[in-house]
Amino acid sequence: MVIMVYGGGWRSGNRTMHWPMAQKLAAKGYVVVTAEYRLSTEAIYPAGVNDIKSAIKYMRANANTYHGNAAKVAIWGYSAGGQLAALVGTTNNSALYKGDGCNDNYPAAVQAIIDVDGVLAFIHPESGEGDDSKKTSAATYWFGASKAARPDLWQQASALNHVDKQTPPILFINSSVNRMHAGRNDMIKKLDSLHIYHEIHAFSDAPHTFIMFEPWFTPALNYEADFLKKIFKP
Repeated sequence: MVIMVYGGGWRSGNRTMHWPMAQKLAAKGYVVVTAEYRLSTEAIYPAGVNDIKSAIKYMRANANTYHGNAAKVAIWGYSAGGQLAALVGTTNNSALYKGDGCNDNYPAAVQAIIDVDGVLAFIHPESGEGDDSKKTSAATYWFGASKAARPDLWQQASALNHVDKQTPPILFINSSVNRMHAGRNDMIKKLDSLHIYHEIHAFSDAPHTFIMFEPWFTPALNYEADFLKKIFKP
């Protein structure tokens, strides 16, 4: 099963954005769900993280209904959704995010992560998140506090800070916009030290929105399908 998380700066977007990708992955034999989560206009961090955890529990609880495999769950996310996917996947066994209290007898752990242009670290030399000098940034709205006021929250929501031996394999698919994968290279160093499988596929000269358009959509789809086949071994 694949849980897909859309992007939009934690402030906009909806789960229909990636239906084309979901349909193409489903055509390759996967049960794919595009999950909804509360945006910063509805509830601040960590509400959205808990919503995604709850979606995973729900799908695991209803795996038989949807003809999915509860033992093989991947999370896919783009942009803000990529950040969420990486955070959810690196906190598999953490008590930080517990969901909404439903289906709590089912785990929210995932067995693979696909991060499409999602930041891995908010407070990092490569990160452009949290610049409120001209206007309130999307991340500041999401956290409900600036980076200077609550650095602890910004660090807590950075997947880079949660990598451990329980972290599942991860696929990074990136545009040429470097700030959109802030912390990726440092995460790779951690993954290498723990012997955790990972792949990187970057498209030169691709805009941040590359995942929605050709000539990048189909190659990205193939990278995802090959990665999932490798990890889940049909």
